[in-house]
Amino acid sequence: MTQESGVSPSDEVSAFREKVLRKLTYSVGKDSASASDYDWFEAVALAARDHIIDHWMECTRQTYEGGCKRVYYLSLEFLIGRLLVDSLSNLGLFEVAREALAELDVDIERIRLLEPDAALGNGGLGRLAACFMESMATLQVAAHGYGIRYDHGLFRQAIVDGWQHEQTETWLDFGNPWEFERPEVSYLIGFGGHVTAIPGESGGEARHFWHWAEGVRAIAYDTPIVGWRGASVNTLRLWRARAEADFHLERFNAGDHIGAVAEEAKAQSISRVLYPADSTEAGQELRLRQEYFFVAASLQDLLRRHLDQRGTLDNLPDYAAIQLNDTHPAIAVAELMRLLVDVHGLQWQHAWKLTTATLNYTNHTLLPEALETWPVGLMERLLPRHMQIIYLINAHHLDSLRQRGVQDAELLRSVSLIEEDHGRRVRMGNLAFLGSSSVNGVSALHTGLMRKTVFTDLHALYPERINNKTNGITFRRWLYQANPHLTGLLVSSLGEALLDDPQHRLRDLEPFAEQAAFRLQFAEQRMANKRHLAALIQERLGVSVDPAALFDVHVKRIHEYKRQLLNLLHTVALYHAISADPGGDWVPRVKIFAGKAAASYHQAKLIIKLANDIARTINDDPTVRGLLKVVFLPNYNVSLAEDIIPAADLSEQISTAGLEASGTSNMKFALNGALTIGTLDGANVEMSEQIGREHMFIFGLTAQQVEARKRAGEFNAEATIIGSRRLSEVLSAIRDGAFSADDPGRYVGLIDGLYWHDTYHVCADFEAYWQAQLEVEARWRDPEQWWRSAVLNTARTGWFSSDRTIREYASEIWKVM
Repeated sequence: MTQESGVSPSDEVSAFREKVLRKLTYSVGKDSASASDYDWFEAVALAARDHIIDHWMECTRQTYEGGCKRVYYLSLEFLIGRLLVDSLSNLGLFEVAREALAELDVDIERIRLLEPDAALGNGGLGRLAACFMESMATLQVAAHGYGIRYDHGLFRQAIVDGWQHEQTETWLDFGNPWEFERPEVSYLIGFGGHVTAIPGESGGEARHFWHWAEGVRAIAYDTPIVGWRGASVNTLRLWRARAEADFHLERFNAGDHIGAVAEEAKAQSISRVLYPADSTEAGQELRLRQEYFFVAASLQDLLRRHLDQRGTLDNLPDYAAIQLNDTHPAIAVAELMRLLVDVHGLQWQHAWKLTTATLNYTNHTLLPEALETWPVGLMERLLPRHMQIIYLINAHHLDSLRQRGVQDAELLRSVSLIEEDHGRRVRMGNLAFLGSSSVNGVSALHTGLMRKTVFTDLHALYPERINNKTNGITFRRWLYQANPHLTGLLVSSLGEALLDDPQHRLRDLEPFAEQAAFRLQFAEQRMANKRHLAALIQERLGVSVDPAALFDVHVKRIHEYKRQLLNLLHTVALYHAISADPGGDWVPRVKIFAGKAAASYHQAKLIIKLANDIARTINDDPTVRGLLKVVFLPNYNVSLAEDIIPAADLSEQISTAGLEASGTSNMKFALNGALTIGTLDGANVEMSEQIGREHMFIFGLTAQQVEARKRAGEFNAEATIIGSRRLSEVLSAIRDGAFSADDPGRYVGLIDGLYWHDTYHVCADFEAYWQAQLEVEARWRDPEQWWRSAVLNTARTGWFSSDRTIREYASEIWKVM
């Protein structure tokens, strides 16, 4: 950027230094002599933001003036992490900022750590949305992201005596220097009430009026999202909930001090936390309120923008493409119909044509609990007009099928929007499917399974609708920023052009895998990252680990299908083996776990406790001589991932085959040169095709074998356990309290469940997993082959760039490229 601007590097550093000082004085209100580290962080963030704003405004003007079609990405999560380094790097200003701050005796590495991770997501869904937003800006796709501005996000995970405790996340305590509050951009969102209808003239369609009982105001907050080298700047617009009337003064003066703010407290609960526990009716209602709140505000906003520019809604699909990121925004189908028909007066069939041509749906899961359904009673009470619209969509849908000759009652029940079997519920996945022109999966395997399982009947009726868009990751975040050591090595070997086109140029690294000197350099950069992670583990957990050991990493949301339990069983088996032969020639290994369990997910929280119990026992046992260490790092988030992933030697991607839609951590680890041990699940399948199975450790049942066992009811693992002495001893040790002396029966239910109903085939895959881990050790003992595979993992991961994924969305679904 310095060359393009014609400004010398020293002048650019000087200008940035002065801008930081001005921000410190006039925006933060502090003198440089008394400023805290956080004051400096805020000043630098505001200075960087100034560099963004002019280009942001220019990009917005160009979109309006050029009549460009916009993409609107609706997601309940945006896990954007920290933005200081991200923004400075994408602007080409990171080294400028480092030098400018050094002249002020401020260490940028110290202040960047003070920025809290934005608590706007939980796992892969939110991180994917963040990668996509960055790639859209990089590729100059005009886009708006829409979501919720959570006050507290999911939760801050604390581990107390081995148990997960959910604490309040306080990321906004000091404000957010990246966002712009837009109080003038505000929409009233209704809930409850009743619907009246006025008959249409001359037998035309009736006009419906929703008289809601409660109104909540959505206030916009905008964050600019910068593309690589500042190519473009898009907008992430998040909604905060406020009461229609914040404060009732008369109630307050009458002594009803709590009642005076009750409406505000109820309204603000909508944007307080991500995924409120839904084990109660109140929790379910709050979740539905959240989803409708952000969808309704977003649709009103984008329709206003479209009408301001185009003057008619008849051409909406020509200028707007709305992408629903999973089923959370699926109520958009009914809400868009309500707005078009009830508010803007369009005829039903015309509105339906516009709706289905504008909306697109990404499915991210085959798990029944994640494919949302809502009780009809709750929908009728909270969103009465939407329930009427859903009934009408369903009636038209089923009638059209009957007209096509579909008479099979079971088929019609299967594709209906209403589940009738276990209490009447609205199937949001089916609603999103019917209301969208495109329905995509996120890996080849997942898309194939969508066609065969959750949407098999709908796919048979609409065979052209489902397509695949394999997920990707932004290399700017997960290589350039997370791993500057490796990035420097790659640039010195392949040239600066790599940074602008890693998707294709990384392949040029392949010949270097045959060079001993390069493999040594590759290993040395890994060791630097491992030393950093070892220091972090020592600081946070007080556990000393050897950076020379094999770092075996399993970090992701804690869920039974992701099978952290399988990894723990291997950990205990390895512990038993080392204990039986402590003088043996063992490969030193550090097992690293991290991830959050949903607050109401008892089994997942029990697995976290087991991990910590096993860690305590093994780490305190002198007989293993430090050959095996186990750590569970609390509060896994984007920033912690940036510390862990570049230091990993082995990446654990061991979900039950057929249940992981795609995964993206698998791609991040491979990009940074970790070798993968995994099942043929999600994107692991395509990774094995791109990288080569010989450079991964693939094991276990396939998705087809898992499905066959499911159909046959093969969940009883007793025979498998009896047939494996190793597995039997591991399960007995855990069940009998070897790792829980304070509560010997703590894991009885967990282990007995594996015997009688091994839902996720942990026992079925155990021996294959053990053998794959032996292959890992054999490869690790051969440094030439290990580091050759590591280099080739990095070289062959270019296809998994989110730039490639977005190009596919943009050209094949959104039609904007």
